[in-house]
Amino acid sequence: MTGKKDPMGSISEEFELLERHIMILKTVRDNQPVGLIRLSEMTGIAKHKIRYSLKLLEGEGIIRATPEGAVVTDKYGDFMESIEEFATGLHNKVEGLLARL
Repeated sequence: MTGKKDPMGSISEEFELLERHIMILKTVRDNQPVGLIRLSEMTGIAKHKIRYSLKLLEGEGIIRATPEGAVVTDKYGDFMESIEEFATGLHNKVEGLLARL
């Protein structure tokens, strides 16, 4: 696949990013306030990846940075609910795809 993007690679990367966000959000919710280093230790995720996810999640308003560390906002529940709905829809699409193979 020289010179072409692997569509399955980008899907996999996006899925891994979503998994990481969920892991970080649940860890923040259960341990808030929590800092970057502690999040990295608790999740086993590299600090630079934690930092990137925190930046994205803060930009969406799902977490908030405080002097003591990250905390979830009132948008957390709605976000997790939307992820569950998305995952259910994706699961159904994957089942349909598998049936066609």
